[in-house]
Amino acid sequence: MSAGMRCLCPRCGQGRLFSGYLTVAERCDVCGLDFSQVDSGDGPAVFLIFILGFLVVPLALWVSMTVEWPLWLHTIVWSIVVLALTLGMLRPAKAYVIALQYRYRRSEVEKGS
Repeated sequence: MSAGMRCLCPRCGQGRLFSGYLTVAERCDVCGLDFSQVDSGDGPAVFLIFILGFLVVPLALWVSMTVEWPLWLHTIVWSIVVLALTLGMLRPAKAYVIALQYRYRRSEVEKGS
């Protein structure tokens, strides 16, 4: 699972999992595992929506009740916070879902190798 969080191959933990920002590589450079069978779908995005909503909304409400900011400033600040957290967490979340898929459906993933 740590290899997934570091965006590395779930089998060997050394090869790169991504060829682009969110584009999964065709295969591992080190062990040759074929990544064409893995598909994270919309799972990482949905998980992040729930996690960030749970964390950011109470914080935004607390700041709104504590500080007298204009509405436009709240809009800018919280949009930037949510966008930055989403972009920062999306790649590791996708890698983690792929690692979970490899762990629990290994025979289907390795069939393509």
